[in-house]
Amino acid sequence: MIRGESNRSPAGAPRPATDDVRDEELLARVALRDRDAFRELFQLYYRRLARFLTRLTHRHDLAEEIINDTLWVVWRKAGDFRRGSRVSTWIMGIAYRRGLKTLRRQQSATAAMTPFESAEEPTGDETMPAAERENWLERALEQLPVEQRMALELAYYLGYSHEEIAEIMSCPVNTVKTRMYHARQKMKTLLEGLGK
Repeated sequence: MIRGESNRSPAGAPRPATDDVRDEELLARVALRDRDAFRELFQLYYRRLARFLTRLTHRHDLAEEIINDTLWVVWRKAGDFRRGSRVSTWIMGIAYRRGLKTLRRQQSATAAMTPFESAEEPTGDETMPAAERENWLERALEQLPVEQRMALELAYYLGYSHEEIAEIMSCPVNTVKTRMYHARQKMKTLLEGLGK
């Protein structure tokens, strides 16, 4: 695992507390307008934000725009962070809200909400290669409503807990659980459909 890449390991184990302390110290220095601290924070979060926002928007140019917006907010509002959550949750929440706002503005230009139109028909082979399985999962994920897809992405790809996802998405924990339940049900149906 690359340091700063994920809040949790793929198995969901918490990141070392030293990473959280380091993030808080960097953010405190950013609040004092320390450019070196901001550069370090940028380097720690850029890849994670890029991966998350590219999956959200399906467009690298939009993801870059949202990363810049997100980190500009972090620069301006670092002093407003009140330690009610982890720094990573706070930053991802900003990115998520900026991403949704951008998607709403660019809705006609993004393919995030539309299903694939041209894809080769998968076979029902039980010994499917990992790349093909990954392709099926990607195709099914793209057909989910954005809130459901992002709840799954935050949980399974980035390792956030239900509580952290609720904070990022600015909704109750039960809403996150409901979105994930419905997303898993739809994924099951979509994956079965792809296998026929």
